[in-house]
Amino acid sequence: MSIRLYKSYTPGTRNRALSTFTEITKSKPEKSLLRKNHRNKGRNNRGVITIRHRGGGHKRRYRLIDFKRDKYNVEGTIAAIEYDPNRNARIALVNYTDGEKRYILHPNNLNVGDTINSGSGSSLKIGNALPLTEIPLGTSIHNIELIPTRGGQIVRGAGTSAKILAKEGDYVTLRLPSKEIRLIRKECIATIGEVSNNDVFLQRSGKAGRTRWLGKRPTVRGSVMNPCDHPHGGGEGRAPIGRARPLTPWGKPALGMKTRKNKKASNAYILRRRS
Repeated sequence: MSIRLYKSYTPGTRNRALSTFTEITKSKPEKSLLRKNHRNKGRNNRGVITIRHRGGGHKRRYRLIDFKRDKYNVEGTIAAIEYDPNRNARIALVNYTDGEKRYILHPNNLNVGDTINSGSGSSLKIGNALPLTEIPLGTSIHNIELIPTRGGQIVRGAGTSAKILAKEGDYVTLRLPSKEIRLIRKECIATIGEVSNNDVFLQRSGKAGRTRWLGKRPTVRGSVMNPCDHPHGGGEGRAPIGRARPLTPWGKPALGMKTRKNKKASNAYILRRRS
């Protein structure tokens, strides 16, 4: 993937940096893999906005993604690479030899016409899905299961990958994109390679309207509010926070406060916390 930079033809193009979409080979999605996707846009069952800064946005249809990769020992061919409005990674359409079609997350350097496989004994090629115990140390992987047969739950964002550091007993040690080091059962399935679209962090919308198309409404800074509306509000002119630490509108600590519960059962599998 690459980024296209725009000259200042208009105010909206002055700071615009968008994807070139050169890797996309098919514009219309596979109909059999589409589903309706009604989004609540921040509203509850009474139609009242309960989550701020959400609403509007373009209508989307959901693409069914094969996170489980449970098509064991059936070869598939990459038929197309497509855009998915529901995630920042690209998706790949796979045609299997038994006639079934599925979408998978598109790994870097996997091209149309390449073949993939999944299951124990598969070769160590990009796009293949194997149990962690069969993948060599130092290999980059993504779409990793936390519980066997449940399907990939972590390392699914664009440009992300985890690395296998060690194997001991029933567990494999992984370094996740957040730099967290964690144990995962050796039977869990993972896909070899890095998720595509790794330049996504360079994108800049260039104007407020493009952000509205994504379903995001404007955010007002607490420091410009009144004291009755936000803990940061009030004061004469541009005043500092006036508190010991930054707070949310409801008075709870913000910006750096760790919110993970201390008694989560999975804490036993985390060897080093993310920074």
